[in-house]
Amino acid sequence: MAHTDHQTMRRVLRREIVGTIGLLTDEHDFRAMRRYRTFTFDDHETYLHQVEDLLRTRASQGSHTTVALFDPEEYAEFCADAGLDPDIPSSRTRFTAELATTGPAIPYEGQPLADLVPALVDEAVRQATWEYASTLLARLGSCASCGEDIGRAAFVRASHLLVRILETAQPGDRHLVCSVTGTPETLVAVLHAHEDADGATQLDEAEALEFTTVLALALGTQSPGGLVMRTSAPGNPDRIYGWRLRGERIEPLTAGEVFDAYCTDVESGDLISPESDVDYCTPPDLGDEGQTPGHRH
Repeated sequence: MAHTDHQTMRRVLRREIVGTIGLLTDEHDFRAMRRYRTFTFDDHETYLHQVEDLLRTRASQGSHTTVALFDPEEYAEFCADAGLDPDIPSSRTRFTAELATTGPAIPYEGQPLADLVPALVDEAVRQATWEYASTLLARLGSCASCGEDIGRAAFVRASHLLVRILETAQPGDRHLVCSVTGTPETLVAVLHAHEDADGATQLDEAEALEFTTVLALALGTQSPGGLVMRTSAPGNPDRIYGWRLRGERIEPLTAGEVFDAYCTDVESGDLISPESDVDYCTPPDLGDEGQTPGHRH
C-alpha cells in the first residue's frame, strides 16, 4: 500500500515539473548538431516527429512544456564560455535551461508542430529585431546642443504616438505594422490589438515594446519608413490607412497612396485586384501628437 502511495505521489509530482525542449527548427541547424557524437539523430524529419510525439505524451500526462529555439552557434559559444564539453547531453540540457529564460520560446498547447515551428521562428525574429533596434537606439547618445538623451526622447515620443494611434482607431481588432528602411538593416515590427468585453484595449506587452522601440529608432535617427493600420470590426468593412515617417513627424497617406501600395505588385509593378469589403482611406487626425516633434530645444 505504501509503495502504491509513493508511485501516486511521484506521478503527481511529475505533473508539477515544468520542462523545456530545445528545438532545431531547420535542416541546416540539424546538420550542424550532427557533428557531435552524442547527438544520435540521423534525419531531421524523423527528429521532428519524435519531438512532436514527446510533446503530445507530456501534454497527455498533464505536464507543461516550453519549446525554445536551439541555435548550434550560440550553443557552441555557451559551452566555450562556461568551459563545458559540447558533446555531452548534460551540456545541451544546461543550454536549453538557459534558453527557457533568455531565448525565443513559446509554450506547447497541443498545436501541431507545423504550426508551432513558424510561430517559434517568428518569436525569434521579433526578439532579434527588438535587441537590434534597442542597441542602435542606445548608441544615439545625447544631443550635442541640449544634452538630452536622444534615444530616450524618441522612445517617449514613440510611446505617445502609439497610444494616440490606437485611441483614434475604430473599435475592434487592429493590426499595425511599422517598417523602417533607413537603418543598416530594414526593420519591421507588428502589433496586434483588440478590445475586451469592457472596451479596454488589450496588447501583448512584448509586441508593444518591440513596436515602440522600432518606431523610436525611426524617429531618433530620422530614418524613412511607414506605419500601416488595418482595423476589423463585425458588420463593417475593414479599414486600411497609414502614415509615412518624415524626420520626427508622421504624415498621413492619402487614400490613393494607400490603395496604390496595397494594389500594386512590388516586383512587377502590375495592378492587383483590391480586396473585397475593404476601405482604403485616410487616417484619423492625430491632433498635435502627430505634428509636434519629440526632441526640441
